[in-house]
Amino acid sequence: MKKISLRAARTKLHKKTVLAIAWAIAVAVAALIIFHFNPLDDPDTQRLKKICGICLILAGILVFTIFYDKITVLPKELFQNRRLIWRLSKNDFKKRYAGSIFGGVWAMVQPVITVIMYWFVFDRIFHQTQVSQTTGEPIPYVLFLMGGMVPWFFFSDALTSGTSSLLEYNYLVKKVVFKISVLPIIKIIAALFTHVFFTFVVMIIAWIYGYTPSIYWLQLPYYTFACFIMVLGLCYATCAITVYFRDLQQIISIFLQVGMWATPILWNIMMLEHSKFIILIKMNPMTYIVNGFRGALYEQQWFFEHFYSSTYFWIVTVLMFCIGSVIFKKLKVGFADVL
Repeated sequence: MKKISLRAARTKLHKKTVLAIAWAIAVAVAALIIFHFNPLDDPDTQRLKKICGICLILAGILVFTIFYDKITVLPKELFQNRRLIWRLSKNDFKKRYAGSIFGGVWAMVQPVITVIMYWFVFDRIFHQTQVSQTTGEPIPYVLFLMGGMVPWFFFSDALTSGTSSLLEYNYLVKKVVFKISVLPIIKIIAALFTHVFFTFVVMIIAWIYGYTPSIYWLQLPYYTFACFIMVLGLCYATCAITVYFRDLQQIISIFLQVGMWATPILWNIMMLEHSKFIILIKMNPMTYIVNGFRGALYEQQWFFEHFYSSTYFWIVTVLMFCIGSVIFKKLKVGFADVL
């Protein structure tokens, strides 16, 4: 009894410590948002950004405090099963193309064909040109295109496969001893293998066009990690809901088709510089990732130069992960019965 009470006391103390740290970070970020000033930004727009940022921080820290136990279970399970996750991720990637002659090569073919098609239509037929957002210099369209397509391919593939992870591995869901929380992340890591390959490809293309490797390229893993965490939070919610509502897969497919055009991938966000719609486009978290990839490749910009965009993205991402964790743990009890 004494051991149990001592363990409970330690758990309670640990919870209080984590929550205290979380609140301290939230207050610090809120203070940075309040006192940050950009002389080039419109005062009304800057005020709106501050209000939205504070509201998102407040919502995020409240969700984390109220649902602390449900939210922290997932990170613990993922860390404890990290070796199993890595092994299953490699097997999942190999299984996709098992039996085919060229194997994993097919994972590269479709994205390459898509990029070539868009490049041929917009560059060779319509003679579209793009310019740098910072210097105004012309940018090779194929580099501009791949800077947006590479992170989008990863997001699209990870979200689609992660959403169907519980349905695909339903035989594991029914096993009592198996930690089903690892299933969405193994699908995302499997998609990450292809993403890493294409990241190297776009770096080589940038080098061919005269953009030599620079210290700014070190940000590419950062933006990959940011996209990884964001899609992971989304998948915990979508894969859980899909078990009960299968039509969500089709809805997500439509969402991705619309989302590709709502993200500045094939077009430059500078086109909306004086439009009221630019705020809506910037609220799309993938806009941050796409612009970040391009900023690292050829704009020579650091992520912290875009203070409001970086802060907004991480607040939304943490909030999505918290909500996704809560939904997953709430619906988890009925998975085996439905599947």
